[in-house]
Amino acid sequence: MCGIVAYIGHQNASEIILKGLKRLEYRGYDSAGIALMNDGLNIYKKQGKVAELESFLKDKNTKSTIGIGHTRWATHGAPSDENAHPHFSQSGDLAIIHNGIIENYSSLRKDLENKGYTFKSETDTEVFINFIEDIYKNNDGSLEEAVRLALTKVIGAYAIVVMSKDHPNQLIAARKGSPLVIGVGKGEYFLASDATPIVEYTNEVIYVNDYEIALIKDGDISIRDTKDVKMTPYIQKVDMELEAIEKGGFEHFMLKEIFEQPKSIKDCFRGRLMANEGKLVLGGIRDYSNALINAERIVIVACGTSWHAGLVAEYIFEEFCRIPVEVEYASEFRYRNPVIKEGDIVIAISQSGETADTLAAMELAKSKGAIVLGVCNVVGSSISRVSHEGVYTHAGPEIGVASTKAFTAQLTVLTMIALKTAFRKGTIAEQRYREILVDLENIPAKVEKALKTDKQVEGIAELFKDARNFLYLGRGYNFPVALEGALKLKEISYIHAEGYPAAEMKHGPIALIDEEMPVVVIATRDSSYDKIVSNIQEVKARKGKVIAVVSEGDSLIPSMVDHTIEVPGTHEALMPMVSTIPLQLLSYHIAVMRGANVDQPRNLAKSVTVE
Repeated sequence: MCGIVAYIGHQNASEIILKGLKRLEYRGYDSAGIALMNDGLNIYKKQGKVAELESFLKDKNTKSTIGIGHTRWATHGAPSDENAHPHFSQSGDLAIIHNGIIENYSSLRKDLENKGYTFKSETDTEVFINFIEDIYKNNDGSLEEAVRLALTKVIGAYAIVVMSKDHPNQLIAARKGSPLVIGVGKGEYFLASDATPIVEYTNEVIYVNDYEIALIKDGDISIRDTKDVKMTPYIQKVDMELEAIEKGGFEHFMLKEIFEQPKSIKDCFRGRLMANEGKLVLGGIRDYSNALINAERIVIVACGTSWHAGLVAEYIFEEFCRIPVEVEYASEFRYRNPVIKEGDIVIAISQSGETADTLAAMELAKSKGAIVLGVCNVVGSSISRVSHEGVYTHAGPEIGVASTKAFTAQLTVLTMIALKTAFRKGTIAEQRYREILVDLENIPAKVEKALKTDKQVEGIAELFKDARNFLYLGRGYNFPVALEGALKLKEISYIHAEGYPAAEMKHGPIALIDEEMPVVVIATRDSSYDKIVSNIQEVKARKGKVIAVVSEGDSLIPSMVDHTIEVPGTHEALMPMVSTIPLQLLSYHIAVMRGANVDQPRNLAKSVTVE
């Protein structure tokens, strides 16, 4: 959630770090800061945006070839200048940036206070750096050794970078449970929470693993684990273009990413789907394909939008593969002592591949003998490394906090996994299999057509931008789409919205419907069409304002609702990839009209890397 950027080399560190912090703004934050080595070790930090930090630095000496920077999302202590990172140790000799939560910080703080330490902030991070300093002062070892010993005592998650006034050519970095990547240049190193601040300078990176400590000193890097065992750094090439993390002429990243979906869906099945030949190639799960075929059940773990993708996948796997599926909130999964049997298939879904709750759920499932398959977007991410096998979505970087193209990309990959499994298992006839593959191959063109409703949706948004509540209804495959549409509206416009199965409306939410209540109904032609027509009539009988997403050519529903948005038809299992498009556009335009920060909604973070 927090963003880490650090640099050591021969360039101006402050310029690289500030630019990097801007690249990480999409992760969500409430304050920012930077530490530089210039006439000593100096920290500059401010509550608010990176732009406010830049203004604060205008009259400061920021020339330095080493530095660390941070964007903070508040956990311990409210947003403030004092609680912003970096943090000094009590002596002022050490500085730290930290992403994560130290769970035993309270007991550590009490011990340090008993030793005479005082604290300027409410954060666990200031406790962390003073704990390191206390070990360093009271042992004969190096600072690296003090960091290593501290890490064996702290409980929780962390990605840290430590600077020392006494070692002006050295950075120490470590991680457990929070992402950290090191870019390797010529005599210089770039550290960050993900690759977005790094790709401008180098495409060679080291993904730091849990329990690893990196020492960067005098132009060299060495990595050891917390047991003091030397590790061999594995340098990978990162495949990310700078243009992919810029707006490309769009007003917001979210709008850009909505309109990228025809391409991102196509990229998901590029080289994998050959509809004319009736082929699907998914090399990422080759070794466990038989386990999928023979699975007695599948458990899907995810959070937020990824959880909604999992709900759609539940319908798809059960219909085509005839395998029972359970979809779990990863944040609840590990705390309810779930029944997991050896050989169960657990599919973990995450855009970033760093979602802390999902990672914890995966570790629990693995400990019980489950086969864990990952579906994520970021190559080299933690989930891709923890999984036994998995499939990348290849959707490209998603910068907007509210996921859009990640959702449709996940649906594409999950659909391919289900269809491949069903065909090999013999639970789908070959002709039907081939027909759905052709339909899947045509989805990008249908999404392209759905995007042409943009101006019409903008007009509807103008009518309802001041609404205080929204209700979203769907049935079957479109029920998770209703949940996702409501989530998008809540996330970026701050309007209260709820998604429901349409038939459940009569079990409570119907009490809310009056002439002030906009009701968005996903009513495309499918096996539930007649039922959804009845649900619409129930809403209209109570004077609700109905916005219906319908299939092209529908003449019945438009005659009974207030507003209709037509989308191209397709197989109902694939319809969520198309029917979600107008809902994304509706939430976007309403948020813009309300003056909300679309790409960085308040209180939210792109990647939830703390529990």
